[in-house]
Amino acid sequence: MKQLFLSVNNGAMTVVETPAPTVKENMVIVETLYSVVSAGTERSLASFGGKNLIQKAMERPDQVKKVTEKMSTDGILTTIENAFGRLKDPMPMGYTAVGRITDVGRGVTDLKVGDIVAEVGQAYHSEVNRVGKNLVVKLPEELEDIRQAAFGALGGIALEGIHQAEVMPGETVAVIGLGLLGHICARILYAYGCDVIGYDVVDKTLPETKLKAFINSTDDSAADITKSLTKGRGVDKVIITAATNSNAPIDLSQQITRDRGIICMIGVTQMHLDRRPFYERELTFKIARSYGPGRYDPAYEEAGFDYPIGYVRFTEGRNVEEFIRLLATGRIDLSDLITHVFPFSDAAKAYEMITANPNHERYIGVLLQYDDNPEKWNKVIRSVPTDKPAVKGDRIGFGLIGSGNFARVTMLPAMLASGLYRFRGLATTGGIAAAQANEVFHFDYTTNDYRELLNDKEIDIIGISTQHNSHAKFVIEALEAGKSVYCEKPLCLTLEELDRIEEAYRKGDGQLFCGLNRRHAQLIAEIRKEMKTDSIPAVYDYIANVGFIPENHWTQDEAKGGGRIIGEAIHFVDTIMYLDGSELTDLKVSFAENSGYPKKDNAIINLRFASGAIGTIIYTSMGSKKYPKEQLRVFSNGTVYEMNNYVNMTKYGSGKKKEIKLRQDKGFGTEYQMISDVLRGTAKNTTAEDAIKAHRMLLNAIARR
Repeated sequence: MKQLFLSVNNGAMTVVETPAPTVKENMVIVETLYSVVSAGTERSLASFGGKNLIQKAMERPDQVKKVTEKMSTDGILTTIENAFGRLKDPMPMGYTAVGRITDVGRGVTDLKVGDIVAEVGQAYHSEVNRVGKNLVVKLPEELEDIRQAAFGALGGIALEGIHQAEVMPGETVAVIGLGLLGHICARILYAYGCDVIGYDVVDKTLPETKLKAFINSTDDSAADITKSLTKGRGVDKVIITAATNSNAPIDLSQQITRDRGIICMIGVTQMHLDRRPFYERELTFKIARSYGPGRYDPAYEEAGFDYPIGYVRFTEGRNVEEFIRLLATGRIDLSDLITHVFPFSDAAKAYEMITANPNHERYIGVLLQYDDNPEKWNKVIRSVPTDKPAVKGDRIGFGLIGSGNFARVTMLPAMLASGLYRFRGLATTGGIAAAQANEVFHFDYTTNDYRELLNDKEIDIIGISTQHNSHAKFVIEALEAGKSVYCEKPLCLTLEELDRIEEAYRKGDGQLFCGLNRRHAQLIAEIRKEMKTDSIPAVYDYIANVGFIPENHWTQDEAKGGGRIIGEAIHFVDTIMYLDGSELTDLKVSFAENSGYPKKDNAIINLRFASGAIGTIIYTSMGSKKYPKEQLRVFSNGTVYEMNNYVNMTKYGSGKKKEIKLRQDKGFGTEYQMISDVLRGTAKNTTAEDAIKAHRMLLNAIARR
């Protein structure tokens, strides 16, 4: 299938060929018929992408602050490389469309294949989208012009603003900003029995938008004119739909609102509020969160959990449902707002019009129309001709299942820099992740069926970078297919899965590697080289100041991510095991009890080794971001080694102090060199047994809690 992406690096729009997404539980697959190009939102994104680094920094000072904080802990070079890496990621464009359902996942009972639906949120400019069941609304037969349903997200935004403003029939409502969203909002208000006064810097009135009056917002008499239209009272409610860097819409709203009125922001403007009018008239200011309750909640949008109607009448989905009802009953009509319809193949022309507009065209609603393309269902998309001879011998054939943030930002750049691997095949369940990875790292082919990789004779090793609950499945199948496996930690989430992985590893011919990279870091190697743990036991103290992650993040979900201890703390167990070199004989986990941090991401892990050494790992989400994320102290034979966030190390000995300063190195490059050496037969795999042991000990300890 084809999908439109924005290059955040330079603002260019690119249509990318990528495999269509596959269906998941509580989701549907939708073949797009029309999608809306939002002149406000998407123009600002394209404009941001076209700016230079200094301009980007000035526009997003919040992100600059994060970068400077990261520099203080991770080092300048590492932070810069990470920031530039993220800028390479193409951004999927679009968020509202109409299409035809082609597949439904388990848990979807009220929709069927063939239904025409409005789709929002996950409705990209793409020939095919995978959308949560709460984010689609079936169109009634009465709605003949299905193009209007493509504006579903905008209708939902307008309705959420109306609900937040607590609008009642018969009230006079000001709509500041008569762009596409402003016109939709004004028409819904009129359908609900309200008088609407429109404001904008230029006259954008349309006959089908029934305004009581239009007032130029730059007119010095705008407030006085408003009062003359409202018996001297001012408007009851204000809904700001404008998109501008100015504070003028806020200033105007404060002047025209009646005593105890409500101002609601659904556009994007500056928000400097003057206390005096708010105090004198006891005004209320609100911001509507996109389409309504459920927005940005993974449980609602992805897992399909709806909010009870008795408690939340208008959710995100029910706002869109109400918008479709208004269209179907003829209470509103948006046909005149559709000024341009471009074939999807000409999407670049649509964006040229809303950004540069060289022909000075008047536009409001801009649609992309999708023609039938049988090739969009192809499971495999090849990036090189099929008859091109494969490179053999000099590089290792690498196939990757999953391409999340870690794979794109860390794994693939390090593998590419090593020059040891040929990126042969990439498999994901969704088109977006595959397109983002392939646009930067260029695999020979991408697919939505991971079994293509297992059957590919030119792939020597399978990389796994998916959600944690799927790791075991892919590891076992790849080993049973005779492939070597590199799995990002953890290997699995249960002891039963670990037993099956160990069995497949023992029986198969493939090698097994787990992404426990810190043992390969240069500073860790330096400490191990100088220590003499075979004769004198050491004491290890590892502090992991990992930072707060919200409860609803998938890594906190024990069914999906397994929790942060097995998901990340396994790193530090393995690092200390490597440093000591003797058998880990005991591991205990103690969790903090803190109502402010209800998830199990604050713990102390105690280790004991056959050498007599002991270790403590403090894993906490309660610390400051300004404090280093990781610190290791090793006490042994009158010497102390203090490693700070893999950037520098200080050695304290008898009157001697040595400090090594590096860019941050967590061992990825060395790890991928080791994997290459093992696969070529020039080194032995000494990591698999430790990885299995560490997982078994940690999973056992967690199970006992």
